Amino acid sequence: MKCMMCENYSLTHICKPCQTNFLTPSLYKRKLDNGIEVLSFYKYSEIKDLLFTKHTDLGFYIYNILAQNSFKVFAQEFQLSTSCVSIPIDDTILHGYSHTAVLNKILKSSSIKPLYNKLRATNTINYSGKSKSFRINNPRSFHLKSFQEEDVILVDDIITTGATLTQASELLITQDKNVLFCLTLADVSLK
Repeated sequence: MKCMMCENYSLTHICKPCQTNFLTPSLYKRKLDNGIEVLSFYKYSEIKDLLFTKHTDLGFYIYNILAQNSFKVFAQEFQLSTSCVSIPIDDTILHGYSHTAVLNKILKSSSIKPLYNKLRATNTINYSGKSKSFRINNPRSFHLKSFQEEDVILVDDIITTGATLTQASELLITQDKNVLFCLTLADVSLK
């Protein structure tokens, strides 16, 4: 097959040299309106075309590559005195897989235990391209299934306005969960 980026022959959808040259993550920090920190690994503009693959079968492979280059490295270096769980935002399966579950799975480590099917949106309205006021006026209306652990990392692929992560984190807080921080692949606000 050919690498999506350079079109050289490769055993993966993005060859190792392109992963090294173009997908080396940085760590960007931002706070939600409720004060919870969001850590992102890429500027949205850097990987926008790759993120769009989430709506296709190819997205499974691309999201795995992105997660290996960012989330996995983070999980290997992240240390806590106690363990925590990671929960993907609305890990409903679309197009044969869940892009947030792919990211979440990579976080498995001695400190992080991924959980699935715990946080689902009951409002499936599409937020893509919508304003912050639209997102606030049309909340995701998350449903949270119970779990024992207290310390939580929320996982999503993109942060735009922060409305989704804020809604999810506030629900967790009302259920006596401690949201340590949120992890995303990309932040749209970064230029």
